[in-house]
Amino acid sequence: MNKVCKRSFPLSILLFAGMLSAQETEKLPDTQVEPNTINIEETSISKNDTINNFTKVKLDGIAAVVGDYVILESDIEKTLIDLKNQGASTADITRCGLLGKLMEDRLYAHQAVQDSILVSDDEVNATGDHQLQQLVAQIGSMEKVLSYYKKEDEASFREDLYKINKLRMLSEKMQNKIVSEIEITPEEVRQFFNRIPEDERPLFGAELEIAQIVKEPKASESEKQKVIDQLNEIRADVLENDASFNVKAILYSQDPGSKSKGGFYSMTRETPFVKEFKDVAFSLREGEISEPFETDFGFHIILVEKIRGRELDLRHILISPEISQAELDKAKKELDSIRKGVMDGKFTFAEAALNFSDEKETKFDGGLLRNPSDFSSRFELTKMEPSLYNQVRDIKDNEISHPILENDPRGGGPKYKIMKITNRFEEHVANFSQDYIKIQELALREKQFKAIKKWMENHIKDTYVSVNAANKNCDFANNWIKD
Repeated sequence: MNKVCKRSFPLSILLFAGMLSAQETEKLPDTQVEPNTINIEETSISKNDTINNFTKVKLDGIAAVVGDYVILESDIEKTLIDLKNQGASTADITRCGLLGKLMEDRLYAHQAVQDSILVSDDEVNATGDHQLQQLVAQIGSMEKVLSYYKKEDEASFREDLYKINKLRMLSEKMQNKIVSEIEITPEEVRQFFNRIPEDERPLFGAELEIAQIVKEPKASESEKQKVIDQLNEIRADVLENDASFNVKAILYSQDPGSKSKGGFYSMTRETPFVKEFKDVAFSLREGEISEPFETDFGFHIILVEKIRGRELDLRHILISPEISQAELDKAKKELDSIRKGVMDGKFTFAEAALNFSDEKETKFDGGLLRNPSDFSSRFELTKMEPSLYNQVRDIKDNEISHPILENDPRGGGPKYKIMKITNRFEEHVANFSQDYIKIQELALREKQFKAIKKWMENHIKDTYVSVNAANKNCDFANNWIKD
């Protein structure tokens, strides 16, 4: 299960969009995301948008107008304050840079409306509901949330969230439309690479390709039944004695991602939970508690608290059956035998993975692990998760590790695995054939950036834009000041 971030955040930080900003090279972080995933990295505004740093301004004045959208001087000031409150470095951030970013967002949203790109009220309201749920979970109560954001009542807070989310969604959909059909051909990748001077080509860190064979010990039927009985007792206590499902989850659930929040998750059909979990969740009515059911993680019961269109608020309890030591020893012994078979040349590691591994995600690909960041087969050493690095750091070429015991960090049962480094790439200057996938990604990003820049230039010409006199001296990255 996914973990939910517990950080609080200022409201107006949601004002930014910017999946592909037309600001050059250095740009504002995309802070216009849902509250539970806010993570503003230390970045800076494009140095093209520069003028004297922040000065006192009239907070209720109009800074600029883009299409149907008005940007107040106070919007700029509040955005800077929010960035500082989040710990972002503001040393290189200028008032002109912030204004330029806000104007970009409004241009995207304005043109989305012109192009009949729709965002439904239900979709916007569902997002706001989700954000409020997360805020209440993080801060403690709706009253504390309203106090924290200095809002008089929930209705006005929801109205602010609606406006922010509507702008963000329109902006994102417009940007997606601009780049959605952009593709890069092999010839364009080659030309992109050849344009980079040899002494300026990127340096790629040392990388590994890793394969593994996994054995997952199974719990006995008696242990499974013990867990089912325990979940049925919890379910009955909630239904018959009005016990708190929230408290039960805190006491008994083994899901590290939701235990401390009383088993709480918000989810849609697109949320990356296992199919069995989603099928049960979306079959329940509001207020209903499921019977115990099994997934790869163990056994669950689900309480659906609220249904909002295509989104659910739910709580669940996960309990995994105990795996006996005998089953663990059996899995380890089997892997020892497989390892010996590979080393004796009876079959290859890839053949062994296909025939013996219990891990569906890797067995059909020779046991090869995929990097979750880009789904390639390579893992850069400096960016590798510490747990994976610790498992492979001492494995030499053509060696196979002895069985490694691993506990599932998502709440599932323990498993054993053997691992092999199938390929090793030392730190090197970018090589076209060896690093084609990475070079292709860089070339595509450049092409998308150019498309965004061209779109921005064309639509600034065709859209009503007004910048007040106090801001006309800004050296914007885009040509917002019209003659």
